[in-house]
Amino acid sequence: MSTIPPEVTLDAIHTGRAVPYTRPGSCSAIAKLPVSQAVRIHAEGIEGDEQGDRRVHGGPEKAIHHYPFDHYPFWREGHPHPLLAGSGAFGENFSSTGWTEDTIHLADVIRVGTATLQVSQGRQPCWKLNDRFGLPDVARSMQSSGRTGWYYRVLEGGQAAPGDAMTVVERVCPDWPLRRLGHVLFDRTLERSVLEEASRLPLTESWKKLLSNRLQRNEVESWQSRLQGPDNP
Repeated sequence: MSTIPPEVTLDAIHTGRAVPYTRPGSCSAIAKLPVSQAVRIHAEGIEGDEQGDRRVHGGPEKAIHHYPFDHYPFWREGHPHPLLAGSGAFGENFSSTGWTEDTIHLADVIRVGTATLQVSQGRQPCWKLNDRFGLPDVARSMQSSGRTGWYYRVLEGGQAAPGDAMTVVERVCPDWPLRRLGHVLFDRTLERSVLEEASRLPLTESWKKLLSNRLQRNEVESWQSRLQGPDNP
């Protein structure tokens, strides 16, 4: 049986506005700024936060992105950059220390402030990270290292502020830390029994479709467009 991790402190909250980005026709809110006051959390995320491409970012299943500050030493060593001086480098909304993909599980229910959240999925990194850092391999390194962070859906809206405690109040999938699920998705897994077990989890519709396609086709989907983007420079 898995052990529910101790509560952590929500060290920082970041929000951003969508603006034109690096490639023709692109838009992004990845350059988020810290807020010092309490924010309102609703079904679509944090009030005042935006997403540049709603086809793949945001919405109820990706309402809030949480990225562990625990990973920053890894990035500073392999991809040194001024953005890594503080949290927010990866476009995350929530930053904390103490929880990682090894301790947080799919569908964990989280209480923070007066809001109740649920871990909906891990992040599937995209090319906008490469352009943010001016490096060609940030998205692929995030994926291959398993240091993706995760998204929340909002079960109960409310308010949260920097300094609030974050507590896991329910563990729905005790055998499925996000690290394990990441291995299934990103290590080119085609083992049928593993895919079938994962497909029975309370996954988002997009991830259910991904696993279903692998089972039907016995092949892994292409990641080229997501990791390198259009008109890759």
